[in-house]
Amino acid sequence: MNGGRFSGIIAFFKLRPAAVNPHLAQLQPYPFEKLRQLFAGVTPPAAMREIKLSIGEPQHATPAFIVDALTAGLKGLANYPTTQGIPALRQAIAAWCRRRYDLELDAETQILPVNGSREALFSFAQTIIDPSRGEPPLVVSPNPFYQIYEGAAYLGGAEPRFLNTLPENGFAFDFDALSPAEWARVQLFYVCSPANPTGKVLNLEDWKRLFELADRYGFVIASDECYSEIFFDEANPPLGGLQAARRLGRGCDRLVMFSSLSKRSNVPGMRSGFVAGDAALLKKFLLYRTYHGCAMPPPVQAASVAAWNDEAHVVDNRNQYREKFAAVTPRVAEVLHTAQPDASFYLWAKTPGSDTDFARELFAAYNVIVLPGSFLAREAGGVNPGAGFVRIALVASLAECLEAAERISQFARQL
Repeated sequence: MNGGRFSGIIAFFKLRPAAVNPHLAQLQPYPFEKLRQLFAGVTPPAAMREIKLSIGEPQHATPAFIVDALTAGLKGLANYPTTQGIPALRQAIAAWCRRRYDLELDAETQILPVNGSREALFSFAQTIIDPSRGEPPLVVSPNPFYQIYEGAAYLGGAEPRFLNTLPENGFAFDFDALSPAEWARVQLFYVCSPANPTGKVLNLEDWKRLFELADRYGFVIASDECYSEIFFDEANPPLGGLQAARRLGRGCDRLVMFSSLSKRSNVPGMRSGFVAGDAALLKKFLLYRTYHGCAMPPPVQAASVAAWNDEAHVVDNRNQYREKFAAVTPRVAEVLHTAQPDASFYLWAKTPGSDTDFARELFAAYNVIVLPGSFLAREAGGVNPGAGFVRIALVASLAECLEAAERISQFARQL
């Protein structure tokens, strides 16, 4: 009898589903999973090599001196790294911020190395969001947007809100889309400048308006600047968030920037970046990360020091993108409405019909992969601002990008 009762208890618990974070159910499939589903059952022409322009993965060669520094740092594998990173790395980052933005940052309190901007952008929200303050907190981001912002909001117990950035408005934020009551619930505002996917760079007036709102409502600004070093005019690099604050006579209160070596130095596999700004926030973020277990490996730190200390390879990298945009943009613009962005390595191109149909049929007919814009946005105010656009990442070689542009032209002329 007792054995039967015990078996019944075991059966009950076997049938009971495991408890998981309920916010996971709010996450949408990642854009590239949506793309995989979109292409299911499609067989592109075997005679045409695949040209993949859908993912923002730099494909220029990693500089040899960075590889050498990584190799030379392998002896560091015998040691546990600290979450705060070695002083040499924080000092190299501080020196770069001084050269690039004319910023004087305290390497001890205002700079924190991270394993690429992606994981930091996500985990930062888990540090900032306080779901216990009355109504559910809001996390605001541009729309279209980098999908990590939405996931970070949901898994931090907040609700995402999206501000549409539309071409007819110069991709500027529609700050009036939120009511005063909604602004009062905002705890975190993600900015991406240069923007993914539009390439929009915020100017000083844009930053001034955002700072005014942050002062009025008390929210934190997370400035994602991972594309900051891909631009076209050497005399006019993109304005950074901390740089804008300094020009406006402000401090770093409630403001942090996120930067990365992935695009700048062609090392996406190294997963190396940093967060800088408000020392009080970074102190809390360091505490979180100490428990999170995300210290940068010593060889990566050594290679990162070398990368941040050199600018020649970054200028060469920009020159390659500049050459591709100069060659490819006019060709694509003959058939799709597009233009060279302010910065970044994306063309944001208007399609003549459905963006998903365009991407699927282009792949089926010409084996070129681009990303539907609707996968990068959410409906807000009755509009999905990514619908009817495709994102074309000019990350492949010049020859491949030119060949892709020719295939896109041939395909679009048939529509």
